[in-house]
Amino acid sequence: MNTRIISYVISNLFRLMMALFLFPLAVSIYYKEGLKLSMAYIIPIIILCVLSYFLSGKSPENQSFFSKEGLVIVALSWLLISFFGALPFVISGEIPNMIDAFFESVSGFTTTGASILPEVESLSKSILFWRSFTHVVGGMGVLVLVLAILPKGNNQALHIMRAEVPGPTVGKLVAKMSYNSRILYIIYISMIIIMIIFLLLGGMPFFDACIHAFGTAGTGGFSSKNTSIGFYNSAYIDYVTSIGMLVFGLNFNLFYLLILGNIKQIFKSEEAKYYLSIVFIATAFICINIYPIYSSITRMIRDVFFTVSSIITTTGYSTVDFDKWPTFSKIILMFLMFCGGCAGSTAGGFKVSRLAILIKRFVREFKKIGHPNKVLNIKLEGKTLDKEMLEGVDSYFILYSVILFILLLITAWESDTFITALSAVLATFNNIGPGLGAVGPTSNFGLFSPFLKFILSLGMLLGRLEIIPLLILVSPRIYRKRD
Repeated sequence: MNTRIISYVISNLFRLMMALFLFPLAVSIYYKEGLKLSMAYIIPIIILCVLSYFLSGKSPENQSFFSKEGLVIVALSWLLISFFGALPFVISGEIPNMIDAFFESVSGFTTTGASILPEVESLSKSILFWRSFTHVVGGMGVLVLVLAILPKGNNQALHIMRAEVPGPTVGKLVAKMSYNSRILYIIYISMIIIMIIFLLLGGMPFFDACIHAFGTAGTGGFSSKNTSIGFYNSAYIDYVTSIGMLVFGLNFNLFYLLILGNIKQIFKSEEAKYYLSIVFIATAFICINIYPIYSSITRMIRDVFFTVSSIITTTGYSTVDFDKWPTFSKIILMFLMFCGGCAGSTAGGFKVSRLAILIKRFVREFKKIGHPNKVLNIKLEGKTLDKEMLEGVDSYFILYSVILFILLLITAWESDTFITALSAVLATFNNIGPGLGAVGPTSNFGLFSPFLKFILSLGMLLGRLEIIPLLILVSPRIYRKRD
Protein backbone atom coordinates (compact mmCIF):
# COMPACT_ATOMS: atom_id res chain seq x y z
CA MET A 1 0.00 0.00 0.00
CA ASN A 2 1.52 3.31 -1.12
CA THR A 3 0.45 5.46 1.85
CA ARG A 4 2.52 8.42 0.66
CA ILE A 5 0.52 8.78 -2.54
CA ILE A 6 -2.73 8.41 -0.58
CA SER A 7 -1.68 11.24 1.78
CA TYR A 8 -0.61 13.33 -1.21
CA VAL A 9 -3.97 12.99 -2.97
CA ILE A 10 -5.91 13.63 0.27
CA SER A 11 -3.88 16.79 0.91
CA ASN A 12 -4.79 18.00 -2.60
CA LEU A 13 -8.41 17.16 -1.84
CA PHE A 14 -8.25 19.32 1.29
CA ARG A 15 -6.83 22.22 -0.74
CA LEU A 16 -9.68 21.81 -3.19
CA MET A 17 -12.23 21.88 -0.36
CA MET A 18 -10.67 25.07 0.99
CA ALA A 19 -11.27 26.65 -2.41
CA LEU A 20 -14.82 25.32 -2.59
CA PHE A 21 -15.72 26.89 0.77
CA LEU A 22 -14.83 30.30 -0.70
CA PHE A 23 -17.98 30.19 -2.85
CA PRO A 24 -20.55 30.05 0.00
CA LEU A 25 -18.33 32.47 1.97
CA ALA A 26 -18.63 34.94 -0.92
CA VAL A 27 -22.42 34.42 -0.94
CA SER A 28 -22.53 35.06 2.82
CA ILE A 29 -20.55 38.29 2.45
CA TYR A 30 -22.65 39.43 -0.53
CA TYR A 31 -25.92 38.97 1.38
CA LYS A 32 -24.40 40.53 4.55
CA GLU A 33 -25.29 37.54 6.71
CA GLY A 34 -22.93 38.47 9.52
CA LEU A 35 -19.81 37.09 11.17
CA LYS A 36 -21.37 33.84 12.47
CA LEU A 37 -22.31 32.66 8.98
CA SER A 38 -18.94 33.70 7.58
CA MET A 39 -17.14 31.78 10.33
CA ALA A 40 -19.12 28.67 9.32
CA TYR A 41 -16.84 28.55 6.26
CA ILE A 42 -13.70 30.22 7.61
CA ILE A 43 -13.26 27.70 10.46
CA PRO A 44 -13.35 24.64 8.13
CA ILE A 45 -10.91 26.43 5.79
CA ILE A 46 -8.46 26.92 8.67
CA ILE A 47 -8.80 23.28 9.80
CA LEU A 48 -8.29 22.01 6.25
CA CYS A 49 -5.29 24.30 5.76
CA VAL A 50 -3.57 22.85 8.84
CA LEU A 51 -4.40 19.24 7.91
CA SER A 52 -3.28 19.76 4.33
CA TYR A 53 0.06 21.17 5.52
CA PHE A 54 0.79 18.13 7.71
CA LEU A 55 -0.34 15.63 5.07
CA SER A 56 1.37 17.09 2.03
CA GLY A 57 5.09 17.18 2.81
CA LYS A 58 7.22 16.54 -0.26
CA SER A 59 5.73 15.15 -3.42
CA PRO A 60 6.21 11.36 -3.14
CA GLU A 61 9.03 9.96 -5.27
CA ASN A 62 7.03 6.82 -5.99
CA GLN A 63 3.87 8.18 -7.62
CA SER A 64 2.69 4.80 -8.86
CA PHE A 65 -0.43 3.29 -7.39
CA PHE A 66 -2.74 0.45 -8.23
CA SER A 67 -6.39 -0.46 -8.02
CA LYS A 68 -6.47 -0.92 -4.25
CA GLU A 69 -4.87 2.49 -3.60
CA GLY A 70 -7.42 4.02 -5.96
CA LEU A 71 -10.29 2.39 -4.09
CA VAL A 72 -8.95 3.48 -0.68
CA ILE A 73 -8.38 7.05 -1.91
CA VAL A 74 -11.93 7.29 -3.22
CA ALA A 75 -13.55 5.83 -0.09
CA LEU A 76 -11.50 7.98 2.31
CA SER A 77 -12.06 11.10 0.22
CA TRP A 78 -15.82 10.75 0.18
CA LEU A 79 -16.01 10.12 3.92
CA LEU A 80 -13.80 13.14 4.60
CA ILE A 81 -15.59 15.57 2.28
CA SER A 82 -18.91 14.48 3.78
CA PHE A 83 -17.61 15.16 7.30
CA PHE A 84 -16.06 18.54 6.52
CA GLY A 85 -19.00 19.44 4.31
CA ALA A 86 -21.25 19.06 7.36
CA LEU A 87 -19.29 21.56 9.47
CA PRO A 88 -20.90 24.75 8.03
CA PHE A 89 -24.35 23.38 8.93
CA VAL A 90 -23.27 22.77 12.54
CA ILE A 91 -21.15 25.90 13.07
CA SER A 92 -23.86 28.16 11.63
CA GLY A 93 -26.38 26.58 14.01
CA GLU A 94 -28.83 25.92 11.17
CA ILE A 95 -28.44 22.14 11.58
CA PRO A 96 -26.95 21.92 15.09
CA ASN A 97 -26.98 18.11 15.36
CA MET A 98 -23.84 16.55 13.81
CA ILE A 99 -25.60 13.36 12.66
CA ASP A 100 -28.31 15.41 10.94
CA ALA A 101 -25.66 17.65 9.37
CA PHE A 102 -23.66 14.61 8.23
CA PHE A 103 -26.81 13.10 6.67
CA GLU A 104 -27.51 16.37 4.83
CA SER A 105 -23.89 16.66 3.67
CA VAL A 106 -23.71 13.05 2.46
CA SER A 107 -27.06 13.52 0.72
CA GLY A 108 -25.69 16.58 -1.06
CA PHE A 109 -22.35 15.17 -2.19
CA THR A 110 -23.84 11.83 -3.27
CA THR A 111 -26.53 13.82 -5.15
CA THR A 112 -29.27 11.98 -3.26
CA GLY A 113 -31.33 14.99 -2.20
CA ALA A 114 -32.90 13.30 0.82
CA SER A 115 -33.26 15.76 3.68
CA ILE A 116 -33.90 15.80 7.42
CA LEU A 117 -35.16 19.41 7.24
CA PRO A 118 -38.93 19.97 7.61
CA GLU A 119 -38.59 23.26 5.73
CA VAL A 120 -35.74 25.03 3.93
CA GLU A 121 -36.95 28.54 3.19
CA SER A 122 -35.79 29.79 6.61
CA LEU A 123 -32.18 28.77 5.89
CA SER A 124 -29.64 31.48 5.11
CA LYS A 125 -28.71 32.09 1.48
CA SER A 126 -25.14 30.85 1.92
CA ILE A 127 -26.24 27.61 3.58
CA LEU A 128 -28.80 27.04 0.81
CA PHE A 129 -26.05 27.71 -1.71
CA TRP A 130 -23.55 25.34 -0.04
CA ARG A 131 -26.23 22.67 0.34
CA SER A 132 -26.93 22.67 -3.42
CA PHE A 133 -23.34 23.36 -4.46
CA THR A 134 -22.40 19.97 -3.00
CA HIS A 135 -24.47 18.45 -5.84
CA VAL A 136 -22.20 20.10 -8.40
CA VAL A 137 -19.06 18.83 -6.67
CA GLY A 138 -20.33 15.30 -6.08
CA GLY A 139 -22.21 14.93 -9.35
CA MET A 140 -19.22 14.46 -11.61
CA GLY A 141 -17.02 13.23 -8.77
CA VAL A 142 -14.88 15.21 -6.38
CA LEU A 143 -11.72 13.29 -7.28
CA VAL A 144 -12.42 13.74 -10.98
CA LEU A 145 -12.22 17.46 -10.15
CA VAL A 146 -8.94 16.90 -8.27
CA LEU A 147 -7.55 15.11 -11.34
CA ALA A 148 -8.74 17.96 -13.55
CA ILE A 149 -6.80 20.62 -11.62
CA LEU A 150 -3.62 18.63 -10.89
CA PRO A 151 -0.74 19.97 -13.01
CA LYS A 152 0.61 16.53 -13.98
CA GLY A 153 -1.43 13.94 -15.81
CA ASN A 154 -0.89 10.45 -14.41
CA ASN A 155 -2.47 7.69 -16.45
CA GLN A 156 -2.61 5.54 -13.33
CA ALA A 157 -5.32 7.93 -12.17
CA LEU A 158 -7.61 5.68 -14.20
CA HIS A 159 -7.82 3.61 -10.99
CA ILE A 160 -9.46 6.62 -9.29
CA MET A 161 -11.77 7.24 -12.24
CA ARG A 162 -12.86 3.59 -12.26
CA ALA A 163 -13.63 3.71 -8.54
CA GLU A 164 -15.53 7.01 -8.60
CA VAL A 165 -17.31 7.27 -11.96
CA PRO A 166 -20.53 5.23 -11.84
CA GLY A 167 -21.19 2.40 -14.27
CA PRO A 168 -19.65 -0.90 -15.39
CA THR A 169 -16.98 0.80 -17.54
CA VAL A 170 -15.12 4.11 -17.76
CA GLY A 171 -14.90 5.63 -21.22
CA LYS A 172 -11.64 7.47 -21.96
CA LEU A 173 -12.16 10.54 -24.14
CA VAL A 174 -8.44 11.21 -24.57
CA ALA A 175 -5.24 9.42 -23.58
CA LYS A 176 -4.30 11.36 -20.42
CA MET A 177 -6.73 11.07 -17.53
CA SER A 178 -6.10 14.64 -16.32
CA TYR A 179 -7.15 15.95 -19.75
CA ASN A 180 -10.06 13.52 -19.70
CA SER A 181 -11.21 15.03 -16.39
CA ARG A 182 -10.80 18.60 -17.64
CA ILE A 183 -12.89 17.91 -20.73
CA LEU A 184 -15.63 16.38 -18.58
CA TYR A 185 -15.69 19.36 -16.23
CA ILE A 186 -15.65 21.92 -19.05
CA ILE A 187 -18.69 20.18 -20.57
CA TYR A 188 -20.32 19.89 -17.13
CA ILE A 189 -19.88 23.56 -16.15
CA SER A 190 -20.94 24.76 -19.61
CA MET A 191 -24.16 22.77 -19.34
CA ILE A 192 -24.84 24.19 -15.86
CA ILE A 193 -24.50 27.73 -17.23
CA ILE A 194 -26.89 26.89 -20.08
CA MET A 195 -29.35 25.46 -17.53
CA ILE A 196 -29.18 28.66 -15.45
CA ILE A 197 -29.89 30.77 -18.55
CA PHE A 198 -32.93 28.68 -19.50
CA LEU A 199 -34.35 28.96 -15.97
CA LEU A 200 -33.78 32.73 -15.96
CA LEU A 201 -35.72 32.96 -19.23
CA GLY A 202 -38.64 31.35 -17.39
CA GLY A 203 -38.70 34.14 -14.82
CA MET A 204 -36.89 32.32 -12.02
CA PRO A 205 -34.78 34.64 -9.82
CA PHE A 206 -31.01 34.35 -10.34
CA PHE A 207 -30.25 32.81 -6.94
CA ASP A 208 -33.02 30.23 -7.30
CA ALA A 209 -31.93 29.53 -10.89
CA CYS A 210 -28.43 28.70 -9.64
CA ILE A 211 -29.78 26.46 -6.87
CA HIS A 212 -32.05 24.50 -9.20
CA ALA A 213 -29.47 24.32 -12.00
CA PHE A 214 -27.04 22.82 -9.47
CA GLY A 215 -29.67 20.30 -8.39
CA THR A 216 -30.53 19.42 -11.98
CA ALA A 217 -26.91 19.11 -13.14
CA GLY A 218 -25.87 16.92 -10.23
CA THR A 219 -29.23 15.09 -10.40
CA GLY A 220 -29.43 15.85 -6.68
CA GLY A 221 -32.70 17.67 -6.13
CA PHE A 222 -32.03 20.08 -3.25
CA SER A 223 -34.26 23.13 -3.63
CA SER A 224 -34.50 26.58 -2.09
CA LYS A 225 -38.28 26.12 -1.81
CA ASN A 226 -40.28 23.88 0.52
CA THR A 227 -42.45 22.70 -2.37
CA SER A 228 -39.48 22.16 -4.71
CA ILE A 229 -39.98 23.04 -8.40
CA GLY A 230 -43.74 22.92 -7.82
CA PHE A 231 -43.44 26.32 -6.08
CA TYR A 232 -43.19 28.10 -9.44
CA ASN A 233 -46.25 26.46 -11.00
CA SER A 234 -44.79 27.08 -14.45
CA ALA A 235 -45.15 24.72 -17.41
CA TYR A 236 -42.02 26.24 -18.98
CA ILE A 237 -39.87 25.66 -15.87
CA ASP A 238 -41.29 22.14 -15.44
CA TYR A 239 -40.43 21.12 -19.01
CA VAL A 240 -37.02 22.82 -19.00
CA THR A 241 -36.14 21.04 -15.75
CA SER A 242 -37.52 17.71 -17.02
CA ILE A 243 -35.42 17.86 -20.18
CA GLY A 244 -32.43 19.09 -18.18
CA MET A 245 -32.66 16.14 -15.80
CA LEU A 246 -32.87 13.69 -18.70
CA VAL A 247 -29.88 15.29 -20.41
CA PHE A 248 -27.72 15.05 -17.27
CA GLY A 249 -28.82 11.42 -16.93
CA LEU A 250 -27.09 10.59 -20.23
CA ASN A 251 -23.50 9.36 -20.56
CA PHE A 252 -21.23 12.43 -20.75
CA ASN A 253 -19.16 10.78 -23.47
CA LEU A 254 -22.10 11.51 -25.79
CA PHE A 255 -21.66 15.26 -25.24
CA TYR A 256 -18.00 14.97 -26.16
CA LEU A 257 -19.02 13.22 -29.37
CA LEU A 258 -21.49 16.07 -29.96
CA ILE A 259 -18.68 18.63 -29.65
CA LEU A 260 -16.64 16.62 -32.17
CA GLY A 261 -19.64 16.62 -34.50
CA ASN A 262 -19.98 12.85 -34.42
CA ILE A 263 -23.78 12.91 -34.44
CA LYS A 264 -24.05 9.51 -36.13
CA GLN A 265 -22.26 7.81 -33.23
CA ILE A 266 -24.58 9.47 -30.70
CA PHE A 267 -27.66 8.03 -32.37
CA LYS A 268 -26.04 4.60 -32.28
CA SER A 269 -25.82 4.65 -28.47
CA GLU A 270 -27.68 1.56 -27.34
CA GLU A 271 -27.82 2.59 -23.68
CA ALA A 272 -29.32 5.99 -24.56
CA LYS A 273 -32.01 4.25 -26.63
CA TYR A 274 -32.90 1.95 -23.72
CA TYR A 275 -32.90 4.92 -21.33
CA LEU A 276 -35.22 7.10 -23.41
CA SER A 277 -37.46 4.13 -24.22
CA ILE A 278 -37.93 3.42 -20.51
CA VAL A 279 -38.86 7.10 -19.96
CA PHE A 280 -41.41 7.01 -22.79
CA ILE A 281 -42.99 3.68 -21.75
CA ALA A 282 -43.12 4.60 -18.04
CA THR A 283 -44.70 7.98 -18.85
CA ALA A 284 -47.30 6.35 -21.11
CA PHE A 285 -48.29 3.65 -18.60
CA ILE A 286 -48.57 6.07 -15.68
CA CYS A 287 -50.63 8.50 -17.79
CA ILE A 288 -53.07 5.70 -18.64
CA ASN A 289 -53.24 4.68 -14.98
CA ILE A 290 -53.86 8.14 -13.48
CA TYR A 291 -56.00 9.56 -16.32
CA PRO A 292 -59.25 9.22 -14.29
CA ILE A 293 -57.95 11.43 -11.46
CA TYR A 294 -56.89 14.35 -13.71
CA SER A 295 -59.24 16.89 -15.25
CA SER A 296 -56.55 18.30 -17.57
CA ILE A 297 -54.64 16.04 -19.98
CA THR A 298 -51.88 18.62 -20.54
CA ARG A 299 -51.33 18.99 -16.78
CA MET A 300 -51.29 15.21 -16.38
CA ILE A 301 -48.65 14.74 -19.08
CA ARG A 302 -46.59 17.56 -17.59
CA ASP A 303 -46.68 16.11 -14.05
CA VAL A 304 -46.01 12.54 -15.16
CA PHE A 305 -43.17 13.42 -17.54
CA PHE A 306 -41.54 15.56 -14.84
CA THR A 307 -41.87 12.86 -12.17
CA VAL A 308 -40.59 10.06 -14.42
CA SER A 309 -37.62 12.23 -15.48
CA SER A 310 -36.92 13.13 -11.85
CA ILE A 311 -37.03 9.55 -10.56
CA ILE A 312 -35.14 7.73 -13.33
CA THR A 313 -32.35 10.33 -13.22
CA THR A 314 -32.40 10.05 -9.40
CA THR A 315 -32.81 13.83 -9.10
CA GLY A 316 -35.77 13.86 -6.75
CA TYR A 317 -37.40 17.18 -7.65
CA SER A 318 -41.19 17.15 -7.40
CA THR A 319 -44.13 19.14 -8.71
CA VAL A 320 -46.84 16.82 -7.39
CA ASP A 321 -47.32 14.44 -4.46
CA PHE A 322 -46.85 11.19 -6.40
CA ASP A 323 -47.36 9.26 -3.16
CA LYS A 324 -51.10 9.82 -3.79
CA TRP A 325 -50.98 8.13 -7.19
CA PRO A 326 -52.45 4.61 -7.64
CA THR A 327 -50.38 1.58 -6.61
CA PHE A 328 -49.63 0.60 -10.22
CA SER A 329 -47.99 3.97 -10.87
CA LYS A 330 -46.00 3.80 -7.64
CA ILE A 331 -44.66 0.35 -8.58
CA ILE A 332 -43.41 1.80 -11.88
CA LEU A 333 -41.75 4.64 -9.96
CA MET A 334 -40.04 2.14 -7.66
CA PHE A 335 -38.72 0.28 -10.71
CA LEU A 336 -37.35 3.60 -12.01
CA MET A 337 -35.68 4.14 -8.61
CA PHE A 338 -33.88 0.85 -9.11
CA CYS A 339 -33.09 1.44 -12.78
CA GLY A 340 -31.40 4.84 -12.53
CA GLY A 341 -29.69 6.72 -15.35
CA CYS A 342 -26.89 5.93 -17.79
CA ALA A 343 -23.35 4.92 -16.89
CA GLY A 344 -20.95 7.87 -16.96
CA SER A 345 -23.68 10.35 -16.00
CA THR A 346 -24.36 12.19 -12.75
CA ALA A 347 -27.38 9.93 -12.09
CA GLY A 348 -27.46 7.14 -9.51
CA GLY A 349 -29.26 3.80 -9.44
CA PHE A 350 -28.30 0.39 -10.80
CA LYS A 351 -27.65 1.93 -14.26
CA VAL A 352 -29.43 1.26 -17.54
CA SER A 353 -26.37 -0.41 -19.08
CA ARG A 354 -26.20 -3.03 -16.31
CA LEU A 355 -29.93 -3.65 -16.58
CA ALA A 356 -29.57 -4.09 -20.36
CA ILE A 357 -26.75 -6.60 -19.86
CA LEU A 358 -28.80 -8.59 -17.33
CA ILE A 359 -31.77 -8.70 -19.72
CA LYS A 360 -29.55 -9.78 -22.61
CA ARG A 361 -28.09 -12.56 -20.44
CA PHE A 362 -31.57 -13.75 -19.54
CA VAL A 363 -32.60 -13.78 -23.23
CA ARG A 364 -29.42 -15.66 -24.15
CA GLU A 365 -30.02 -18.34 -21.51
CA PHE A 366 -33.63 -18.67 -22.70
CA LYS A 367 -32.47 -19.17 -26.31
CA LYS A 368 -29.90 -21.76 -25.25
CA ILE A 369 -32.65 -23.99 -23.85
CA GLY A 370 -33.51 -25.02 -27.41
CA HIS A 371 -29.93 -24.74 -28.73
CA PRO A 372 -27.59 -25.70 -25.85
CA ASN A 373 -24.47 -26.00 -28.04
CA LYS A 374 -24.95 -22.76 -29.93
CA VAL A 375 -22.49 -19.94 -29.14
CA LEU A 376 -24.43 -16.75 -28.47
CA ASN A 377 -22.42 -13.60 -27.78
CA ILE A 378 -23.78 -10.66 -25.82
CA LYS A 379 -23.13 -7.24 -27.33
CA LEU A 380 -23.58 -3.72 -26.01
CA GLU A 381 -22.79 -0.60 -28.02
CA GLY A 382 -21.72 -2.88 -30.88
CA LYS A 383 -19.00 -4.56 -28.80
CA THR A 384 -18.98 -8.18 -27.67
CA LEU A 385 -18.84 -8.33 -23.87
CA ASP A 386 -16.19 -10.63 -22.45
CA LYS A 387 -16.71 -13.12 -19.65
CA GLU A 388 -15.07 -10.84 -17.07
CA MET A 389 -17.48 -8.01 -17.81
CA LEU A 390 -20.54 -10.29 -17.63
CA GLU A 391 -19.39 -11.84 -14.36
CA GLY A 392 -18.70 -8.36 -13.00
CA VAL A 393 -22.28 -7.28 -13.68
CA ASP A 394 -23.62 -10.51 -12.12
CA SER A 395 -21.44 -10.05 -9.04
CA TYR A 396 -22.48 -6.42 -8.66
CA PHE A 397 -26.16 -7.35 -8.91
CA ILE A 398 -25.76 -9.99 -6.18
CA LEU A 399 -23.81 -7.60 -3.94
CA TYR A 400 -26.32 -4.82 -4.66
CA SER A 401 -29.21 -7.11 -3.67
CA VAL A 402 -27.50 -8.26 -0.45
CA ILE A 403 -26.71 -4.70 0.69
CA LEU A 404 -30.24 -3.59 -0.24
CA PHE A 405 -31.74 -6.41 1.84
CA ILE A 406 -29.53 -5.63 4.86
CA LEU A 407 -30.44 -1.94 4.70
CA LEU A 408 -34.12 -2.88 4.35
CA LEU A 409 -34.01 -5.07 7.48
CA ILE A 410 -32.41 -2.29 9.53
CA THR A 411 -34.80 0.38 8.22
CA ALA A 412 -37.87 -1.81 8.73
CA TRP A 413 -37.16 -1.81 12.49
CA GLU A 414 -38.15 1.88 12.67
CA SER A 415 -40.67 2.12 9.83
CA ASP A 416 -44.44 2.04 10.25
CA THR A 417 -45.07 0.35 6.87
CA PHE A 418 -43.19 -1.85 4.42
CA ILE A 419 -43.57 0.75 1.66
CA THR A 420 -41.89 3.39 3.85
CA ALA A 421 -38.98 1.06 4.67
CA LEU A 422 -38.47 -0.15 1.09
CA SER A 423 -38.76 3.26 -0.52
CA ALA A 424 -36.50 4.86 2.12
CA VAL A 425 -33.79 2.33 1.26
CA LEU A 426 -34.32 2.63 -2.50
CA ALA A 427 -34.34 6.43 -2.23
CA THR A 428 -31.05 6.59 -0.32
CA PHE A 429 -29.12 3.60 -1.68
CA ASN A 430 -29.98 4.59 -5.27
CA ASN A 431 -29.43 8.30 -4.52
CA ILE A 432 -33.00 9.32 -5.42
CA GLY A 433 -34.07 11.61 -2.54
CA PRO A 434 -37.77 11.36 -1.74
CA GLY A 435 -39.44 7.98 -1.36
CA LEU A 436 -43.01 6.95 -0.62
CA GLY A 437 -45.12 6.75 2.52
CA ALA A 438 -43.62 8.57 5.51
CA VAL A 439 -40.62 9.66 3.40
CA GLY A 440 -42.67 10.80 0.39
CA PRO A 441 -42.14 14.00 -1.64
CA THR A 442 -43.95 16.17 0.95
CA SER A 443 -42.13 14.59 3.93
CA ASN A 444 -38.51 14.14 5.03
CA PHE A 445 -36.14 11.72 6.79
CA GLY A 446 -36.16 13.61 10.09
CA LEU A 447 -38.48 11.02 11.68
CA PHE A 448 -35.72 8.41 11.89
CA SER A 449 -33.35 7.92 14.84
CA PRO A 450 -29.73 9.20 14.71
CA PHE A 451 -28.56 5.59 14.32
CA LEU A 452 -30.73 4.97 11.25
CA LYS A 453 -29.80 8.35 9.75
CA PHE A 454 -26.15 7.33 10.01
CA ILE A 455 -26.86 3.91 8.45
CA LEU A 456 -28.78 5.53 5.59
CA SER A 457 -25.90 7.99 5.15
CA LEU A 458 -23.57 5.02 4.67
CA GLY A 459 -26.18 3.59 2.29
CA MET A 460 -26.00 6.77 0.20
CA LEU A 461 -22.21 6.52 0.06
CA LEU A 462 -22.38 2.82 -0.82
CA GLY A 463 -24.79 3.62 -3.65
CA ARG A 464 -22.82 6.56 -5.02
CA LEU A 465 -19.49 4.71 -4.95
CA GLU A 466 -21.12 1.46 -6.10
CA ILE A 467 -20.29 -0.48 -2.93
CA ILE A 468 -16.75 -1.78 -3.55
CA PRO A 469 -14.59 1.18 -2.35
CA LEU A 470 -16.23 1.36 1.08
CA LEU A 471 -16.06 -2.41 1.55
CA ILE A 472 -12.39 -2.38 0.54
CA LEU A 473 -11.71 0.36 3.10
CA VAL A 474 -12.75 -1.91 6.00
CA SER A 475 -11.01 -5.01 4.64
CA PRO A 476 -7.83 -5.90 6.64
CA ARG A 477 -6.28 -7.61 3.59
CA ILE A 478 -6.02 -4.35 1.67
CA TYR A 479 -3.46 -2.93 4.10
CA ARG A 480 -1.01 -5.81 3.84
CA LYS A 481 2.28 -5.05 2.18
CA ARG A 482 2.54 -5.98 -1.46
CA ASP A 483 4.78 -8.97 -2.07
